[in-house]
Amino acid sequence: MAAISIDLRTRILKACDRGDGTQEQIARRFCVSYGLVKKLLQQRRRTGSIEPRYRFCGRKPVIVSAHRKALRALVHAEPDLTLEELRARLGLTCTIQAIHYVLAGMGLTYKKRHSGPASKAGPTSPKGAAPGGGGSRRSTRKSSSSSTRRRPKQT
Repeated sequence: MAAISIDLRTRILKACDRGDGTQEQIARRFCVSYGLVKKLLQQRRRTGSIEPRYRFCGRKPVIVSAHRKALRALVHAEPDLTLEELRARLGLTCTIQAIHYVLAGMGLTYKKRHSGPASKAGPTSPKGAAPGGGGSRRSTRKSSSSSTRRRPKQT
């Protein structure tokens, strides 16, 4: 949702200062909520400003610029670190996904998972078989199934 313009904020406050009606009437007149009128008056009284307060809303970031610099240095020095290892090295308490989004935003790549032991699956071909699947021709069927036959042309 977009912030209310400074011009409209000024007109609302001037109407309140002149006493053009109650706060509810002024809110209806300018098509804003009663809460906005109250908050504008409180903000002006408390801070002296009526500008939007974007910097005060939302959750504060856990990963700050110092962490970003350290992340960049760690990834360049040891590109095979996982997200868990990066979090442990920096002593962060944030989620793994938060680190992922920061790294993606910085354009850095990282190792996705821990190295596991080598695969224990052995060769799949029987011993003595020729490479490339050069089996006998007799094993290939000459007939085709209904799904591979050509359909007759319709006239």
